[in-house]
Amino acid sequence: MKPFPHRYDVRLDGGPAGYADVSADGLPSIRMEAPTTYDGPGDAWSPEHLLLASVEACFLLTFRAVARLSKVEFLSLEIATEGVVDRQDGIVRFTEIVLRPRLVLPAETGRERAQAALEKAKKACLVTASLTSTVRLEPEIAAEAPDLSPAIR
Repeated sequence: MKPFPHRYDVRLDGGPAGYADVSADGLPSIRMEAPTTYDGPGDAWSPEHLLLASVEACFLLTFRAVARLSKVEFLSLEIATEGVVDRQDGIVRFTEIVLRPRLVLPAETGRERAQAALEKAKKACLVTASLTSTVRLEPEIAAEAPDLSPAIR
């Protein structure tokens, strides 16, 4: 890892109406617009979706590092995330974000260690640590199904 502080530059190009493009050097552009809840077209990424995607991506990358350091092997991690936007203290904001990771483990990996790694990743994720919203973790941990097919001889 490079020494701190880290700096990130992002650009947005948009006009008085319609789609805007978010870009950064060396990365593909992302088309964005308001979500349908704010009368947008619903066919482009919105700031709300991008925030939740950032939470998910940060959680995954942090979990990978935690799992590697904790020697927790896993086969896959899928994350479904729900963000609740509401008015709180006169301000419209995300009031809660619920991460629902589904972690699939090899049959020999202990669930307790995997659960601890998930919790540690939630606490260590820089994006969730930067938010004032409540971030809740509702994980599902599954073991790989054993191969019951007869061996081919």
